[in-house]
Amino acid sequence: MAFDLSMPVLVVDDYNTMIRIIRNLLKQLGFVDIDDAADGSAALAKMKEKKYGLVISDWNMEPMTGYELLKEVRADPGLQKTPFIMVTAESKTENVIAAKKAGVNNYIVKPFNAQTLKTKIEAVFAE
Repeated sequence: MAFDLSMPVLVVDDYNTMIRIIRNLLKQLGFVDIDDAADGSAALAKMKEKKYGLVISDWNMEPMTGYELLKEVRADPGLQKTPFIMVTAESKTENVIAAKKAGVNNYIVKPFNAQTLKTKIEAVFAE
């Protein structure tokens, strides 16, 4: 494993159940420092206060989507290098392309398991 299990991870989703699922999967993988935010703006505020080693964000949220959050993060010189994984229920090609263009490190389509999450995180840190 090429990543640090003690690095802080931020899980962004407006659906509490999904936050709980991702948090549990991360714990299964050995992560210990996991924060969460209910939408993009809350996540951005947290990211300005604390340096995260990884952000795992849902795409569809109100008022700020995961895609808008990604664009904000990539536009901010202090945050732009933060590894970012987008999670979505839709596997629309145009969404994947838009996220790639905006600088996403990886993309996960729901539903997924701990092994998928681990593979995606490993791929991000292998870059």
